[in-house]
Amino acid sequence: MILIDTTILVDVLRGSGTENAERLVLLIGSEDMAFARFTELEVLVGAKDERDWDRLRTFFSKRTILDPQPDTWWKAARLYFDLRRNGRTLRSIADCCIAQIALEHDLPLVHNDRDFEAMAEVVPLKLIRLKLRPPSGTMTR
Repeated sequence: MILIDTTILVDVLRGSGTENAERLVLLIGSEDMAFARFTELEVLVGAKDERDWDRLRTFFSKRTILDPQPDTWWKAARLYFDLRRNGRTLRSIADCCIAQIALEHDLPLVHNDRDFEAMAEVVPLKLIRLKLRPPSGTMTR
């Protein structure tokens, strides 16, 4: 099983059924995908309208969702604290929670977010960085 970060899922959903989704399937092969509850939250709050909300909610209802444990919170906060003390401020505490869930379940984390690379210098995260191509007709930064 592998844990898919929000950055990858959003890229795939933007390309809905196109090349990005195919690349993700090729990457994971026969691996089962899981998502952190935080990823579900981050994706759902980005729904464009009621129809999009329903589509996303249906997507997550058919997937393995990993919930935080009681001590996930303080471990994620500690990771953020340790990184900040070493001069690295992350953009999202939710990323620390997703990383902690990957650690707790000993799962590789598929992502496209430099903050996870910084975390891996402090904790033993198993990372797979995947940079998906934007859907055709979209500009990149």
